[in-house]
Amino acid sequence: MEPINVDFTGGGKDNGKSSAADILIPPEHAGRKIAINLILTAIAAAVLYYFMIPALNFKAVELYLYVVFVVMIYLVLTVLSTKVFIKPEYSPYVRKRSKIPAIIIGVIAVVGLIGYLSGATFFRAQSYSKLLTVEEGDFAEDVAEIDFSSVPRLDSTSAKNIATRTLGELSDYVSQFVVSDYSAQINYKNTPVRVNALAYGDIFKWLKNTKEGIPAYIIVDMTTQEGQIVRLENGGMRYTPDEHFNRYLARHLRFQYPTLMFEAPNLEIDENGQPYWVVPVLDKTIGLFGGTDVIGAAVVNAVTGETQLVSVAKDGKLQTESTVNDPEWQWLDRVYSANILNAQYNYYGKLSGGFINSVIGQADVKVTSEGYNYLALNDDVYMYTGVTSISSDQSIIGFVLLNQRTKETKYYAVSGALEQTAQTSAQGAVQQYGYVATFPLLLNISGEPTYFMALKDSSQLVKMYAMVNVKQSTIVGTGYNLTECTENYAAELKRNGVNLDIDVDNMGNEETQGNSGAPATKEVSGTVAEIRSVVTGGETYFYIRLADDAAFYKVPVANAEKVVLLNVGSAATFTVAADAEGEIIEVSSMK
Repeated sequence: MEPINVDFTGGGKDNGKSSAADILIPPEHAGRKIAINLILTAIAAAVLYYFMIPALNFKAVELYLYVVFVVMIYLVLTVLSTKVFIKPEYSPYVRKRSKIPAIIIGVIAVVGLIGYLSGATFFRAQSYSKLLTVEEGDFAEDVAEIDFSSVPRLDSTSAKNIATRTLGELSDYVSQFVVSDYSAQINYKNTPVRVNALAYGDIFKWLKNTKEGIPAYIIVDMTTQEGQIVRLENGGMRYTPDEHFNRYLARHLRFQYPTLMFEAPNLEIDENGQPYWVVPVLDKTIGLFGGTDVIGAAVVNAVTGETQLVSVAKDGKLQTESTVNDPEWQWLDRVYSANILNAQYNYYGKLSGGFINSVIGQADVKVTSEGYNYLALNDDVYMYTGVTSISSDQSIIGFVLLNQRTKETKYYAVSGALEQTAQTSAQGAVQQYGYVATFPLLLNISGEPTYFMALKDSSQLVKMYAMVNVKQSTIVGTGYNLTECTENYAAELKRNGVNLDIDVDNMGNEETQGNSGAPATKEVSGTVAEIRSVVTGGETYFYIRLADDAAFYKVPVANAEKVVLLNVGSAATFTVAADAEGEIIEVSSMK
C-alpha cells in the first residue's frame, strides 16, 4: 500500500473540497485537557471575582469586563494546553474550540454598544435633564444671615494637615497608623466637622494591628481648626476601605449584596460618635448604562460590620423599611456625592432645551463653575457651587445649594464675579504674604451677596480671612479673624457707597483674638513720628514709626488706603499679630 501524504502547508487540496490545513487534528487526551481547562478557568474566575468583586447586575460595566476576562483566561489555557505555537497542525482545533468564547465576547460587545446608545445623551436628553428637580429660591429669604460659628473655614487639604498633626496624640500607637484619604465633611451636633479615618501604616503594621482594628478616628472642627482624637471603647474599626480580605469594606458589602452597585464610601458618625461607613447604592436609570442616580445607602457599622440598607424614598427601587427622611436616619449627611450632584445639575442646565440646543444656539444653557464647597444648614450638609453661562467664564449668573442627604436643590439668581475671580481678588489684597485662597462660599452678609474664604500659607495653615463682594469683586475685606475681616469689608463697602448694618458682636461670639486658630491680634495706637514709603512688585508700602516706639509698622496700601492721609503728628491705630515684635512689624489693618 502506498503511504498517504498530507500537506499541512495549506498549498494542496483534499478532493478539491478543502485544504489539508483545515483538517482538524485534536491533541492527545483532548477531552481531558478540555476538562482541566474548564476547571482551571473556574478556579481563576473565582479568584478574579474575589478581587474584582463586580456587581452581578446587567447595568454594571464591570460585570461585562469580568466575563470577558474569564473567557480570555479559557482561551489562553486552550492555546497553552495544545502547544499550538510549536505544533501549528492543531490550529484548526484551537479555532474550533475558540468559536463559543468568540461568540460570547461578540455578544458582550453588541450588548455594550446597544446599552451605550440606549443611554446616550443625544437620544435621551430630556430624560437626563429630569434627573434633578431644581426649584427657584430667593437669596434674601432662603439664605439667611449665617452664624459664623457654622461656616466652614477650612478646606479638605488644610483639615487633613490638622488631622495629621493631631495623630501624634495617639502616642501608644506610634507610627502604626496614618491619616487615610477617606474623610467627609458632616454636620455633627450643629457644627461642621470633617471626620478623618485612619489607615495602617503599611502591610506589616496591618499584620500587627488588624486583629484589634483601627482604634480611633479624628474629628477636625471646620470652624475652630481644632483636631480631636476619638478613641473607640468597644473595639476598633475592623471594616474599612484600607482593610484586606473579607474585612475589606467593598468585599464585605459585595458578599452581602451581590447585585447592588455601590459608590465610594463616606465615613460618618452618629450623634453618639459611633463610626459608620455610608456607601451610596446606585442605579442606572437611562438605558443600560446611563443616568447614574442614588437609590439608597448601605450603612455599615465600622466596628461590627453590621449593615442596614436605607432607601431615598419609600416608593424607590431599593425596597427597605426605612428612608433617609426617617427620624432615626437624620444624622446621615452624605448620601449623594458631590460628583453625582454636580453631574446631574449640568445635565439639567445643558439639556433642558434638548441636545441640539446644548450644541447649537445654546439658549438658556448653563453649567456649574469649576469647584464647589460645603455649607452646614438646617442640620444638613449642602453642596454649594456657582452657575455660569456656558459661553462665559468670567462671571456667575447664580448659584445652587444641593442637599447631600435628600438631593433637594435650589437655584438662586445672583449675578456677579466668578469664584476664581474672587479668589484672585482676595489673594491680591494680601499678595505681600503670598497666601492662597480656598474655594469660596457665597454668604448673605446683611443682605449683600458675599464670597467668604480662608487665606492659607504654604503650610496649608489658615492665616487670614477674606470677604469679596459678588457684584463688585474689587471690594475686598481681609482680617486675621472674622470680626476684623467683617469690619474691614463693611468699611470697603461704605467707601464704595454701600452701607451695611453689621452686628459684629454676634458673629459666632468670636473674640478679638478669634476662636478659629488664626493668629491672635492686638491694637497699637500712637502718634506718627516718622513715615517712609517704598514700592515693591508694583505694590506700595508705608513704613510708619510711632512716637516712643522703635519699631516701624509696615502698612500695605491695598489693605489700608487711608494710610496716605497720615502725616507726622497724626494719630494712628494699627492691628497687628499679638506676638509681633522686631524692627519691622506687619500691619493687617488700620483705623
